[in-house]
Amino acid sequence: MEVPFLKMHGLGNDYVYLDLLAHPELGELDFHEFSRAVSDRHRGVGSDGVILIQPGDGAAQLGMRIFNADGSEGEMCGNGVRCLMRFGYARGYAPAVLAVSTRAGVIRGAVLGDGQVRVDMGSPRFERAEIGFLGDGVLRDALVEVQGERLVATGVSMGNPHLVCFPAADRELRTLALAVGPELERADFAPARTNVEFARVLSGDRIAMEVWERGSGRTQACGTGACATLVAAAWTGRCGRSADVELAGGVLHVEWAADDHVFMTGPASFSFEGTLRWPAGKDAEPW
Repeated sequence: MEVPFLKMHGLGNDYVYLDLLAHPELGELDFHEFSRAVSDRHRGVGSDGVILIQPGDGAAQLGMRIFNADGSEGEMCGNGVRCLMRFGYARGYAPAVLAVSTRAGVIRGAVLGDGQVRVDMGSPRFERAEIGFLGDGVLRDALVEVQGERLVATGVSMGNPHLVCFPAADRELRTLALAVGPELERADFAPARTNVEFARVLSGDRIAMEVWERGSGRTQACGTGACATLVAAAWTGRCGRSADVELAGGVLHVEWAADDHVFMTGPASFSFEGTLRWPAGKDAEPW
C-alpha cells in the first residue's frame, strides 16, 4: 500500500501527518503499529509520533488523533495541533480561525502571520482524578523522591496529564529529564502514565523547561507541557500568569488568562512530504 505523508514540527517536536481527508483509504491502517515503525529514527521516517488529519465532527472543521512513538494513543498535542491548524488553513480545509476536535475536546485557534499559530488550550484541571492520578485532592508543591532526587512537583491536566517538577537550582534540567523522566512517567500514582516537565523560573516572565513525554521520551518541545508548566509556576506563586517558556527547540509564549483559559502561541513548520510503502519489509522493497 502506498502511504502519502507529510512531516511537520513545532519547535522540533516532529510528527508524521496522514491526511485522511484527501486519502480516506488510509483509515484502514493499524495506526498503533504504523506509528511504532514510522517513528523509529533509524529504520523509519523518524518522528515523535503520528498525527491523523480527519474531518470535523460538526463542532469543529477538522479532527485530530495522535499516536505516540511507542504506538500508544494520546489525548492532545499542543505543537501537533498548531501544525494541523496551519496545514488545514493552507489546504483550504478550514478558515484562519478554526476548531479541531480531539480526545481532549474541541480546541480552537487562529493561524497568524509568519507561520505562527495561537491556540486556546482550554482551562487547566488540578484535581488528581481529573488529571488521571490516584488519590484525592490536588498535587501542589508535593515532594516526590526518585533515584535519590527530591523534587517538588505539581500535577496539572491540559487535557492530558502532566507532572511539573521544580528541581533545586544546581540540578541540570536535561540531565534530570533523561535520568528520572522514564521512572516518573510510570509513577505509582499515574496508572495511565504521565508527561513529566522539569522547569526553572528564570524571571517573572521567563521559564526554562525540559520534557519527558509519555510514550515518546525526551522531545525538543511540548506544547501542552509548556502550558502546564506556566500554570503550575503561576499557581504556586513562582511567576506571573504570562511567560515565554524556553524549550530545547525554541520558545513558546503562554498566557493563563483571566477567564481561566490558557493560550499558547508558537510556530508551526513544514519539513517535507513523501510516500512510503506499507507494511514495511521485503514486500515493500522497490526492486
